[in-house]
Amino acid sequence: MNVIEQLEKEQLKKKTPALRAGDTVRVHAKVVEGTRERIQVFEGTVIRVTGGGLRRNFTVRRVTHGVGVERTFMIHSPRIDKIDVLRHGDVRQGRLYYLRGKVGREARIRERRRLVAEGAEAEEPEEEQAEAAEVPEAETQEA
Repeated sequence: MNVIEQLEKEQLKKKTPALRAGDTVRVHAKVVEGTRERIQVFEGTVIRVTGGGLRRNFTVRRVTHGVGVERTFMIHSPRIDKIDVLRHGDVRQGRLYYLRGKVGREARIRERRRLVAEGAEAEEPEEEQAEAAEVPEAETQEA
């Protein structure tokens, strides 16, 4: 491993959410105004994710007062305080530039439910096994 790779590895953040196009996110970015620094929240839909490693970027789009605003963030930037994923979108493309021409209900994205369903399925078999264990005991008591 050369020196550049070592420096990049040190600057990577430990925990970053898995972002995909279509996700609705809330980005807490640090903004410097004169001598003061504050956190500004930018909430919108991820329309693209590019790059890899330390150079990984994502672009967030939101419509405010009828005006579309897009902002590109670097995931591992020290200016990013945290990234909250509010919804996972179910889209087929990796770049959602077509949202620029859509407004209101047309710009909606379906929510990806698979992640929620997998979590629920993991809990159900344990409950079924517990119920199955109780049934044979009841049968033996009746006989």
